Amino acid sequence: MGFYIVQFLTGLSDAATLFFVAAGLSLIFGVTRIVNMAHGSFYMVGAYVAYFTISALPHSGFSFWGGILVAAFAVGIVGVIVEVFLLRRLYRAPELFLLMATFAVVLVIQDLARWAFGPEDLLGPMAPGLEGSINILGALMPVYDLVLIIAAPLVLVAIWFLLNRTRWGVLVRAATEDREMLGALGVNQKWLFTSVVFLGSFLAGLGGAIQLPKGGADLLMDMNVIAAAFVIVVVGGMGSIPGAFLAAVIIGELGSFGVLFLPQSTLVMMFLVMAVVLVIRPYGLLGKPEAQEAVPEESFESIMRPASMKMRLIGLFLLVVILLLPAVAGRYQLILFGEMAMFALACMSLYFMMGPGGMVSFGHAAFFGGGAYAAALITHYVHTPMGLALLLAPVCMGLLALIIGWFCVRLSGVYLAMLTLAFAQICWSIVFQWSGFTGGDDGILGIWPAKWASNEVIFYYLTMVISIGGILLLRFLLFTPFGYTMRACRDSRLRAGSIGINVTRHQWFSFAVAGVFAGLAGGIYVFSKGSVFPDEMSIPRSFDILLSVLLGGIESISGPIIGSSAFIWLEDKISQIDFWRLILGCIFIFLVSAFPQGIGGYFGTRFGSLLSSAPEKGDGMA
Repeated sequence: MGFYIVQFLTGLSDAATLFFVAAGLSLIFGVTRIVNMAHGSFYMVGAYVAYFTISALPHSGFSFWGGILVAAFAVGIVGVIVEVFLLRRLYRAPELFLLMATFAVVLVIQDLARWAFGPEDLLGPMAPGLEGSINILGALMPVYDLVLIIAAPLVLVAIWFLLNRTRWGVLVRAATEDREMLGALGVNQKWLFTSVVFLGSFLAGLGGAIQLPKGGADLLMDMNVIAAAFVIVVVGGMGSIPGAFLAAVIIGELGSFGVLFLPQSTLVMMFLVMAVVLVIRPYGLLGKPEAQEAVPEESFESIMRPASMKMRLIGLFLLVVILLLPAVAGRYQLILFGEMAMFALACMSLYFMMGPGGMVSFGHAAFFGGGAYAAALITHYVHTPMGLALLLAPVCMGLLALIIGWFCVRLSGVYLAMLTLAFAQICWSIVFQWSGFTGGDDGILGIWPAKWASNEVIFYYLTMVISIGGILLLRFLLFTPFGYTMRACRDSRLRAGSIGINVTRHQWFSFAVAGVFAGLAGGIYVFSKGSVFPDEMSIPRSFDILLSVLLGGIESISGPIIGSSAFIWLEDKISQIDFWRLILGCIFIFLVSAFPQGIGGYFGTRFGSLLSSAPEKGDGMA
């Protein structure tokens, strides 16, 4: 019995650290509507600053707890710097573009932390006077874990008092309900947002610092905690601090006991919980329905037009360049341009459901990597010809997208995006852990093109035909009645439903179409690489696709092509350089600041004759 009591208390202790991070994330999102990817980086910085601050002071209880508070305050200042000099300039940009900005901050902080703190993992110092354990029915429980269990409710009460018993809290709660009305009443929203970001970052730094005696500090802890923090915030309900506390306890306990009874489920347990909660309660345990924001009338109108004659001539010129490229380019250049084309098709498939369809996915790699695995498994076990594998891969992903999409399209906004992430992680865990069938972490090797396509020039042309053909087919679908109906459903579900459109069904089909073409891109990708590994279905790959779409801009059909090409080119040129994440993050920050609509959207607005088609007579929008 004592063992299980200690295990239960250990789950509460783990939940305490997660609650600090999730509470800060929930506060920031509730007021600023920023999906802050950099929150995990603040958590990591808090751990490192606390370690070096405590190490520099005399060993005492005062220096230990003082060092933790100093670290949390320092991280709060870092959050303010990021908000004032970067995020404040982008509040009028689409919310997802702010996600790209915070991801750029993640890249910058990762390399700065490696340069400032060193690459070695650091073992955290013990809290003076709290080094021992207590005996609970024959099982030992660390005293420091009990301190964390007590600290979490105290922080919850303190946050509740700030939000419900102070003028600042009243303003914060008003901002979560109606920011425009708050500004009309004369409240300085800029400084209110800054103060919220400070408190949220302070809590993230506190979480990183206070867990130091348990987990130490390392350069991977930012990515390890941010996924859990997002899950907790979504399960509890976006913007709900009590919901975050309840969800943290649930996730902490499931993680603690899951190790004992279902060890294989530890990689995906919290995502399974999130999927179940969102399917049953679409806005989290204690969350409220998101207000549906109206899409500005000018949005997409000057961009999404059928191609003008000038645009078609430009496209024909680029097609000729692609056809003639093997005559002047070497083998490496052909491989690089082929990879750009495949990745552009994957990005275009996400854009199809995200731009015109209005559905954001954080787990699109489930279909891209799933298509690669489908083609590889069919070839490896059934020995089908390459052509048949390329046909079956998108079919399999279309069926998978129909299954996943049936649950996802009933949600909207961040909840929909997080549910796609949950399903993607479930698919990834199956591929990763089913080693007897999928090869597990070793992947599937030896998936090479057929003999007739083994020549690099022939395979280059095959890649271009499939990728460009898929992109053009998706573009064609956007200007069919189905495509116009997609945009009507995106702009106003209520109006679309009132004229007899089955909004859920159309979005479901859009989701499935996106899965089909992502699977097609993955199918040709595996033959280009000759192998496939679980990384192709992981969270980083999903965010590569998402960030490429955002980089190009979701307000331009050319955006996914421009963004994916820029992403692959930058990755190829920079990845071999020391501190490449810092360089890439700075480039992203520049692009976000200079092109708040994305590269394609920016130039499409100003030079429509070059990147977007000019309006044609008689053309209208749904």
